[in-house]
Amino acid sequence: MVAKKNAAKKTSKTLSASKKLSKGVSKKHFKSVPQKTVSMRSFHLYKDTLPFTTTRLTRQTVYWLILLTFIVVTQLWILKLQTDIVNLTALMNY
Repeated sequence: MVAKKNAAKKTSKTLSASKKLSKGVSKKHFKSVPQKTVSMRSFHLYKDTLPFTTTRLTRQTVYWLILLTFIVVTQLWILKLQTDIVNLTALMNY
């Protein structure tokens, strides 16, 4: 019986010590922000202002055309270099 009382005293001392430690640390409490209510809206179908298949000359079209011409010219130059190399090696073999 005495051992049980001593055990109970030890556990109460350790609990009070742990409570003292936990009281020393301050906890930050964040205020909860109430969420805004969103009203329900239905989806509306709108007519396109421009048809999908319209062709216009825009700045982006000009950029793509410049890029395309650069690529084609570069490929033609590489092809010319390759044919020159083939002709030179053919002349060296004969």
